[in-house]
Amino acid sequence: MSCWGSVHPSDTIVRDNGCGDITSCLVYVSGIVVVGINRPKAKNAISKNLVKLMFEAVQDIKKNNKVRSVIICSVVPGIFCAGADLKERAKMQQSEVGPFVSKARALISEIGNLPMPTIAAIDGSALGGGLEMALSCDIRIASSTAKMGLVETKLAIIPGAGGTQRLPRLINTSLAKELIFAARVVDGSEASRLGLVSHAVEQNSVGDAAYQQALELAREINPQGPIAVRMAKLAINQGMEVDLSTGLAIEEACYAQVIPTKDRLEGLAAFKEKRLPNYKGE
Repeated sequence: MSCWGSVHPSDTIVRDNGCGDITSCLVYVSGIVVVGINRPKAKNAISKNLVKLMFEAVQDIKKNNKVRSVIICSVVPGIFCAGADLKERAKMQQSEVGPFVSKARALISEIGNLPMPTIAAIDGSALGGGLEMALSCDIRIASSTAKMGLVETKLAIIPGAGGTQRLPRLINTSLAKELIFAARVVDGSEASRLGLVSHAVEQNSVGDAAYQQALELAREINPQGPIAVRMAKLAINQGMEVDLSTGLAIEEACYAQVIPTKDRLEGLAAFKEKRLPNYKGE
């Protein structure tokens, strides 16, 4: 399976790590960046090197104003991310575990704080830290057969990269507790019913149905005003953490940011002239 098969890249490469833990991150003509995880021998488990490479990729993406949406996926068939690399973890000194988990948590928070929309394409198992990574994205799309779960209590630990905070904010709090306490694994169809993912799609013969659906969604998002989309994300994310009155004030402040933009004037002109707008993020 290849995450790159259906999109034609532009000449701009954000970062190319070749055959390492993370594949090339390409800025496409459509403004889509795809981050593909590539650790086939370790089921895409989260290692020190993977955290380092993904952190670098996220920093590159954050600085690039041409990026309008980000897809995080796997290039390994049947797996999204198996969570922490337990073989590497077993070799760590006890004093090393806390700092490593902190770095992984920081990475996942950085993904969550990206200003543009992020989509997790889950075409295979997303367990532990792998699901926590997906939870940090704005939207999750899964194949109906993909397995998902925060399974850390099986190892006598707890989710340490945001799972105990993001899951109950996404679904029913009591149900989130049940899933975490029991280390329960659900498939994509059940995850969709619970609200854990936005869409569950039937897997195709290539094994990239969720990725294809994520591409379709990114192509739907990207023609919209990029500054407006970023401000909408900021207003929603910040507003969900406060009371309604404060949230409305946040919305007002974000709206004020789009009023002086050239894109807003372009939108009005395009409406008047009955044509598609050409937004430039200005």
